[in-house]
Amino acid sequence: MTDTQNNGEGIMSKPLYERIGGEPAVNAAVDIFYRKVLSDDRINRFFDNVDMEKQAAKQKSFLTMAFGGPHNYTGEDMRKGHAHLLKMGLDDSHFDAVVENLGATLEELNVPQELITEVVAICETTRNDVLGR
Repeated sequence: MTDTQNNGEGIMSKPLYERIGGEPAVNAAVDIFYRKVLSDDRINRFFDNVDMEKQAAKQKSFLTMAFGGPHNYTGEDMRKGHAHLLKMGLDDSHFDAVVENLGATLEELNVPQELITEVVAICETTRNDVLGR
């Protein structure tokens, strides 16, 4: 799923989005990720009554943007988008479970550990906004 050719630019100069495999990789990851999330009793209640097709499309767009790909994300900011979940008890343990499921998804897709580490670091930058702090 990664582009290992240097092309004279150096791999690290390419956005994470390209290094993990672009749109096909993000699409596959989001689809597997939500299967994991919906089967995870720690967090699946937060997705009751959610249109999962719409949710997956928003997540694909968000991750594409967050990983340095084309910016087509039009969803709410992290605070607004998760405020209703705070009322349901969303906390660090739930955030950790989401990150864990994303990491497991990327491992399943054979994404190299150094790229998974980058993804987790990007996720961590959203923690305070997601949790309303």
